[in-house]
Order: sequence, then C-alpha cells, then structure tokens
Amino acid sequence: MKETRRPLAVFDLDNTLADTAHRQRFLETRPKDWDAFFDAAPQDPPLAEGVALALEAARDCEVLYLTGRPERCRQDTLDWLAAQGLPEGRLRMRRDRDRRPARRTKLEVLRELAGKREIRMLVDDDELVCDDARRAGFHVVTARWAAEASEGLREAQEREGRT
Repeated sequence: MKETRRPLAVFDLDNTLADTAHRQRFLETRPKDWDAFFDAAPQDPPLAEGVALALEAARDCEVLYLTGRPERCRQDTLDWLAAQGLPEGRLRMRRDRDRRPARRTKLEVLRELAGKREIRMLVDDDELVCDDARRAGFHVVTARWAAEASEGLREAQEREGRT
C-alpha cells in the first residue's frame, strides 16, 4: 500500500543539476582517473535550468536525489547540494563497488520507491536511463540543458557503471 505523503520528484545530479564539463577530461585518459573525476565534483557549477526545476518541483513534491556517484562521495555531494540552495532531500548513491549500468541501478531504485510512493517525475540526462524509465511507465523529463556528455562519460554511465 502506498503512503499518503507528497509524491517524489527524483533528480539525477551530474549534467542535470551539476555541470561536469570541467572534469570530464579525467575520463578521456587511459586509464581513466576516477579519483580526480570525483574529487573535482565539489567545483561543479550548477545548471540553472535543473536547479530551477528542482525548486519548482519542491513546491508540490518531496525531492529525492538519485545519482550514480559512488557512496564515498556522499559528504561532498551533500555539501554541494546545500551550497547551491537546492531543496533538502534524501540522497541515493551507488554502492562503492556496484558497476552495473546506470539504467539498471536507477530503474531498480525507481521501482523500489514506486512500491511505496507516487513518483511524479524523474529528471535525468542519460538517454538510456530516460528511455528505460519511460518504458517502465515513469514520467520522465530529459535534462538536455548541459553540454553533451563526452564519450568517456557515456562509457562510464553505461559500460563501466561508474557514474
């Protein structure tokens, strides 16, 4: 039975709320420099369109942040969200050793959440995540306001299960 609390608005972080363009270079090297990529996340500029949508959604919904960032980045991520003035909300992160594709891990979380709560929307930049969520019946807003993700980032999301 679903709870009667406000519906959820689920937001991705990287390239939805946070502009990762300055750190994608760390994924273009061989081997990829994951430590540098995630260490640079606190310097991400906010993406105005995503921030505005999160603030708007918070009027009617509880905001939940669903990211492929590893759990070890939790405090930096919480500090970044607060510094941007984003709505308070729970943060769901990838377990440190979980290397499944983002579309699988995020859909799993969405289905789990949907068993207890109405999900009003998912906002994400990853086309594969968006496509699978739509097919599963979720209302999806595709975040197309960031610069196009590099091949290194797309590979990290889908094949390497890193973000």
